[in-house]
Amino acid sequence: MNTQLRELQPLIYCMTNDVVTNFTANGLLAIGASPVMSKNAQESGQLAAAANGLLLNTGTLTDAQLEAMIIAGKSANKHGVPIVLDPVAVGATTYRTESVERLLKEVDMTVVRGNAGEIASLLGAHSEIKGVEGMSNLDPATLAEQTACKLQTIVCVTGETDAISDGATTSVLTQGHAWLTKVVGTGCLLGAVIASYVSVKKDDATVLTTEAVRDYTIAAERAYETSQYAGIGTFQAHFLDELSKQT
Repeated sequence: MNTQLRELQPLIYCMTNDVVTNFTANGLLAIGASPVMSKNAQESGQLAAAANGLLLNTGTLTDAQLEAMIIAGKSANKHGVPIVLDPVAVGATTYRTESVERLLKEVDMTVVRGNAGEIASLLGAHSEIKGVEGMSNLDPATLAEQTACKLQTIVCVTGETDAISDGATTSVLTQGHAWLTKVVGTGCLLGAVIASYVSVKKDDATVLTTEAVRDYTIAAERAYETSQYAGIGTFQAHFLDELSKQT
């Protein structure tokens, strides 16, 4: 997949949060995609139509950004552009929950990616949100499958164990390393990476979402091997290096 992705250099339009913009852009460049960032409603529809993939990330959401996301999402739907929704900290506040619910109502998502607490909130199951992290009482595979059936989309639950489901097929992955949780933006970047993968072949979105998560977590394992004695900052740099080495 990485070879094909690098050949196509898909344009990924990221409507993401202020904290992770630089890291997300560098991560997309590392895997061979081309990032574009904008939260302006006056151009979001046009950018979404021109892109190969769209990421909607609610990390630092505002009313203006929400409106821009809806415009972009509807444009992407119209032009057949796959969309990945990252509902950061949904369930933590009424505003976030209602905003994400509106996005899901007005825009057809290709993939919804979140931690266990976020996905449980979308399912309506018990969850615990602390900051942007979350936990659920359901195992990841069950959580992904049930939420995929409810939302009628692919759901990717990430954490110590990752699970990807479209409601009919569910995959469970156990690669990765805990240091991914020590670097701000690794979850957000994963949403953009998934958007890149599914943009290459939309008909295989479930398979490609699983492949994106597998490649991403393997890169984390390799980065830890070469940086474990240096620290988190070195891990972040080595993680980007490992993403850029994948073929």
